[in-house]
Amino acid sequence: MGYIPSGHPKRSMNTRTGETAPVVVKIGGARAVEPEGALADIATLHEDGERIAVVHGGSTAVDTLLERLGIEPEYVETPSGVAGRFTDEETMDAFTMAMAGQVNTDLVAGLQGQGVNAVGLSGVDGRLLSGPRKSAVRVLEDGKKKIKRGDHSGKIKSVNADLLETLFDGDYVPVAGPPMLAAEENIPVNADADRAAAAVAGALGARLVVLTDVSGVFADPDDPDTLIEDVDSPDALSRAEDAAEGFMTKKVMAAVEALEGGATSVVVANANAENPIRSALQGSGTRFTPEAVQ
Repeated sequence: MGYIPSGHPKRSMNTRTGETAPVVVKIGGARAVEPEGALADIATLHEDGERIAVVHGGSTAVDTLLERLGIEPEYVETPSGVAGRFTDEETMDAFTMAMAGQVNTDLVAGLQGQGVNAVGLSGVDGRLLSGPRKSAVRVLEDGKKKIKRGDHSGKIKSVNADLLETLFDGDYVPVAGPPMLAAEENIPVNADADRAAAAVAGALGARLVVLTDVSGVFADPDDPDTLIEDVDSPDALSRAEDAAEGFMTKKVMAAVEALEGGATSVVVANANAENPIRSALQGSGTRFTPEAVQ
């Protein structure tokens, strides 16, 4: 997909329904992400008739609350090298307060201020995001593989797309984020927000825009001239996976999961750019297409 100089994004079709594919926007929770530009862009796209769902992160808000409560945030690394939050019972309480409370409410209020009738949801509401709980996780500590128990996280296996479609039909913009519902225990558990966005985009057959604090995936993260613009083949995907470091690793994983799940396209782009969503849909950032996973 090349850059389109007009002010309107290229619309793609959901091949399953024959309708224009909706847009799922993932707003990152990093400290450097300023959501105001994305919220204004959502208002413009919604006014133009786009069906939009927002999925949000909130790692900074969670860590800030944990620190206020005197709890040290704990991050672990999996044997495959992916870093993530370890969520014990105490941390889970703070996670729910920050994500479903502060972050979600602030984004909904921001959209209301833009004239958008937004509806806030957690993954627990209407069983929007559900799947099995991972009560134990494999971690790498001091070069050794270990099993760490007591985790309150899960893997999303089901998305209630009907709930989102109902909100679209009512001209609402759903704003959702973790926690998800552990299906067997019916309790809230942590889930990665990038992968939650991927699951939603796949279930809706949507265009996924992942907004973060950098302009995309770089072949050399220290060189801004090495942006990988198109990931449109398995070889290009391998290069992007090899180049991704730190938090970007999960965004590339999410792109793959979204496309494998039925999303029509994925773009990783800068949340702080001018008109960040429209720019991403028009060609900025790193663009992943279904050919990358075929």
